Amino acid sequence: MGQTNRWNLWGRREFVRVGSLGSLGLGLGEFAALKAEGRVRDTNKACIFIVLDGGPSQLETFDMKPEAPSDVRGTFKPIPTNVPGMEICEHLPRTARQADKFCILRSVYGKTAVHFPGVYYLATGYMPLQSMEFPSMGAVVARELGTRNGIPPYILSAPVDHAMGAGFLGSAASPFWVRSDPNSPQFRVDDLELPTDTNWSDVSDRTWLMRQLDARFRERDVKGQFAARDKFFQEAESIIRAPTVKQAFDISKETGAVRDRYGRTPLGQGCLLARRLVEGGARFVTVNASRAIWDTHADNFNRLSKVLLPEFDAAYAALLEDLAQRGLLDSTLVVVAGEFGRTPKINKDGGRDHWPRVFSTLIAGAGIRGGQVYGSSDATASDPKDNPVKMEDLAATIFDRLGIDATKEYHAPNGRPVRLANNGVPIRSPLV
Repeated sequence: MGQTNRWNLWGRREFVRVGSLGSLGLGLGEFAALKAEGRVRDTNKACIFIVLDGGPSQLETFDMKPEAPSDVRGTFKPIPTNVPGMEICEHLPRTARQADKFCILRSVYGKTAVHFPGVYYLATGYMPLQSMEFPSMGAVVARELGTRNGIPPYILSAPVDHAMGAGFLGSAASPFWVRSDPNSPQFRVDDLELPTDTNWSDVSDRTWLMRQLDARFRERDVKGQFAARDKFFQEAESIIRAPTVKQAFDISKETGAVRDRYGRTPLGQGCLLARRLVEGGARFVTVNASRAIWDTHADNFNRLSKVLLPEFDAAYAALLEDLAQRGLLDSTLVVVAGEFGRTPKINKDGGRDHWPRVFSTLIAGAGIRGGQVYGSSDATASDPKDNPVKMEDLAATIFDRLGIDATKEYHAPNGRPVRLANNGVPIRSPLV
């Protein structure tokens, strides 16, 4: 095993072994490594990335086609927004009142109709390769912007780690993973607590023992890896002890009225948690409430009108309104996207199938001029009509809004140069 891999294993395993801290090292360890390296940039920008996993229909959300044939347009009707000429789905009334804050990209397209590679492409700007594990955008942001106010820079609020990791950047850029449901009355972030059978005296004893066992190797530590690891452990401990970190994750501090406004759902409370985290100092928070819920192959219209759209409407509208009222929207980019759209024609089961050729995403905040529609699709929402936007362009735009050069190159372990946003070009005019 090479030195780089050995160091990454220390980041994930040895902190757990030293303190017997359960899953603690799977999130805090990587963040502490980033902080210990001193990689911090003076910027207040942040991103909340809302992933609608499964692929929402463009025709039932933000690119309705009321003049199309009935087997294309479906049963939903468009409604006006607070921006003249901009219409969205009737089941998004609260979002419609926030339209002046966001921009609709109606000409986004992908390369695959399969879930995992689609999410991977969305998260990284690259299609998956067997020979290369590319870093997600959150991991890149963590590496480039570093920590702020002691909060882990990249936080993943999701039940599963679905193509959102650090790739070849290693454990130092991995997400702090919040697996539990923030809507649950029992919600807690285990990585911020010591197990009930462990105290700080135990941790100190085990750290001392580890140092004794390492003594003979330290004599040969010409690269200072052990010294860096010591600092790494100190930073991890400081995170657990810091009250500001726990406060940022403590969603129970919000009033019942605020929580109700976001919606008492995994997505709603996930968005509220994301707001607390970026307010506390997080750089990139991915909210992915549940896998494949937007995968409406059957009963599309009932599932959307009764559950999916009302839940999203409450969460997204409350988030934008809350960020704006708190003075955070100018510095916080909010992106809403799925891995692909849905077929123009309704299938025999009353659903729509996978469709990567065109779909819609939303982008708001961080200098984006809201109340706009960028790009368009054809008459049946089958293909882009103008200003096509590939996933790489979306990634480049996200980096650009966060003050990161999307053309910057990293070098993978095999020496291959890898541009942050692949061959993407950021969208600027007329968005900013």
